[in-house]
Amino acid sequence: MGDRDAAFAEYFSARSDAMRGTAYLLCGDWHRAEDLVQTAFTKLYLVWNRVSRHEVLDAYVRQILIRSFLDERRRGWWRRERVGGEDAERPTPPDSPENRLVMLQALAAVPPRQRAVLVLRYWEDLSVEEAAALLGCSPGTVKSQAARGLDTMRGLLSPAHVGIEKGKR
Repeated sequence: MGDRDAAFAEYFSARSDAMRGTAYLLCGDWHRAEDLVQTAFTKLYLVWNRVSRHEVLDAYVRQILIRSFLDERRRGWWRRERVGGEDAERPTPPDSPENRLVMLQALAAVPPRQRAVLVLRYWEDLSVEEAAALLGCSPGTVKSQAARGLDTMRGLLSPAHVGIEKGKR
């Protein structure tokens, strides 16, 4: 294995799990998340020799990941089906697996662009400016998309779930 391949393999093994977590939050499916991560790292490998600033690789791969997710959603080949049904309301502890699932379902119901903003801002903990740079939009767009996404999620969640209250951001 050459130096190029060794360096790439080292980076991949160090960061692929974190990127897989981000991809899962974007698409809500571990198999699709794996596909997105594979696509992102394949694209990175193709330009690995031209990447000169290895200190910003995470941001670059995250940008590839987000753009791949958004491009995939635009193609329309994937159709989401939702199974209806009413679950009985019951109190759950704040950090329960049920609350986590409810949050993930609410996140999956948010439109892709807003979901990308929410994941970048609150999961990846990026600033408004960093998220705007990754998404190729203005900071104001990031703020409005985050607000809309949070409002959508609040509408889907009851106040008892994970401590979200109406009107607070």
